[in-house]
Amino acid sequence: MKTQKERMLAGELYVADDPELGRENHRAKRLVREFNQTTEAQPEERQRLLTAMFNKIGDGGYIEPPFHTDYGSNTTIGKHFYANYDAIFIDVGRITIGDNVFMGPRVGLYTAGHPIDAAIRAEQLEYGWPITIGHDVWFGGNVVVNPGVTIGSNVVIGSGSVVTHDIPDNVVAVGNPCHVLREITTADHEYWARQRAAYFADCDDD
Repeated sequence: MKTQKERMLAGELYVADDPELGRENHRAKRLVREFNQTTEAQPEERQRLLTAMFNKIGDGGYIEPPFHTDYGSNTTIGKHFYANYDAIFIDVGRITIGDNVFMGPRVGLYTAGHPIDAAIRAEQLEYGWPITIGHDVWFGGNVVVNPGVTIGSNVVIGSGSVVTHDIPDNVVAVGNPCHVLREITTADHEYWARQRAAYFADCDDD
């Protein structure tokens, strides 16, 4: 027979009020509380707590407090990650984040779901479906990503979007529900290359 944790991570119905899950949740809350009480003068302590909190966080990962998560141990983060204030990761399902992912303030990754049937929902049964995010993704502020969503690489998600279905590679996507607005093109790369060159030219003049 599967444990409640095994059912949870398999995307099956489970009961969250379980001793094993309770211990892991309490551990995460302790680490989150300690992290949120740190200051800018404690970068090493912040990094230690993030390393202890997550299954993995790559080099250069940075999260602005306050931050909240259910378990942390079900979240894997790549290199050079940045999350602004008030990020919330509900990781009852696995959260996987690639390299070079930036998040504006108040981004929520919500893997948890509850049955639409009210009677079954009242029995405290719930489920978690994984969220997967590729490399080089930028989330504007107040984005919500719902359970079971996969977002590709080289993607921009506009502020305030609610992502309810998969988003492919190389696009700008916006809205509620979030939809593809347009592809990221060669013209975008050329424009930003010119902006970058102008920046460094100004720096050289200084």
